[in-house]
Amino acid sequence: MSLSVRLRLSVLMLLEYFTWGAWYVTMGTYLITALKADAVQVGAAYANLSIAAIISPFFVGLIADRFFAAQKVLGVLHLAGAVILYLTGGVQDFGSFWWLILLYTLLYMPTMSLANAISFRQMTDAGREFPSVRVFGTVGWIVAGLLIGFAGVETTAVTFHIAAASSLLLGIYSFFLPNTPPVKKKVQLSDVLGLDALVLFKSRAYWLFFITAIAVCIPLAFYYSFTNAFLNDSGMTNAAGKMTLGQVSEFLFLLLMPLLFVRMGVKRMLVLGMACWILRYVLFAYGDSGAGSWMLYGGIVLHGMCYDFFFVTGQIYTDRKAGEAVKNAAQGLITLATYGIGMLVGSYVSGFVARRFSDVSAAGPVYDWQAIWLVPAGITGVFLLLFVFLFREDDQQKI
Repeated sequence: MSLSVRLRLSVLMLLEYFTWGAWYVTMGTYLITALKADAVQVGAAYANLSIAAIISPFFVGLIADRFFAAQKVLGVLHLAGAVILYLTGGVQDFGSFWWLILLYTLLYMPTMSLANAISFRQMTDAGREFPSVRVFGTVGWIVAGLLIGFAGVETTAVTFHIAAASSLLLGIYSFFLPNTPPVKKKVQLSDVLGLDALVLFKSRAYWLFFITAIAVCIPLAFYYSFTNAFLNDSGMTNAAGKMTLGQVSEFLFLLLMPLLFVRMGVKRMLVLGMACWILRYVLFAYGDSGAGSWMLYGGIVLHGMCYDFFFVTGQIYTDRKAGEAVKNAAQGLITLATYGIGMLVGSYVSGFVARRFSDVSAAGPVYDWQAIWLVPAGITGVFLLLFVFLFREDDQQKI
């Protein structure tokens, strides 16, 4: 891959994740403050991304991969997305907002697969070349958080207008990316659904991991839906900017994972990842912006271990458990289950829990954040114990 192509793909990843990060992290705070939404409505808004994650493989697999050049589809989707994001920032009622966010996520989620597909098609050694390109996506997310935080616009529609401008720029830019024509092959519905990967469930260890992965996405949804609102409510200044410490942590631990993976193995990595989720939510439950501010920062920084040690380890475990024949189908299946089904359930559960532990006053809802955060800590704790006692090392493939 030439330097020119590498640079173009790096900019693609930066804009792709900047666009997402510009509105996603602070959406809950915006809904609560600007649209006076309750916690269940916040959860319902975040659930739209999971609905789109379930639907998008059909679009990419059955339509985009067969009939159109990937960069052109990417461009059209982002241009349409820019219009929807701009309109989203202008609505004043939650009902209209919900439908617009659903429409936008249906447009956005396929672009993640398309961006990866464009990148992979230009590479001769994806294992070596892709990480150095994909890391710019993390950079884009961090830049978005810093911009929103330092500009002080977390509670305003400006976040959606910034994301719309980025989407517009990326839509135009996409047409100048390397040509990636459609794959000339017949795509079966079973390929899109990842049904070939069902062979993995012959392993007792894998179906236990699979169920645990779905369950852990329930507490994950609490983090995405309510952390920014919680930090602002706790009195933390520039909460969106400081939340990017989580992405910095994710990047650093991702670099350490190859060494840790060899030394610790699958089970210990997964257990440590779940234990970090519990610790994170306990820190949030008892932290504050005063003497306990170190707890809030600790909970944010733990994002790297929470995400990498469980989800990235799970992706590696799935890849090695599947073997060459069903690798792609297996990754599609685990992504559909976690970011689709797991996060969909988690988004609604987090909303109902947050509403259960809140009091509505004339000035707006007052949340009992300690009680709220202890719920996902407890959920993770239950599945951690089940995983520790039921997952057997001798059920694993030698890795």
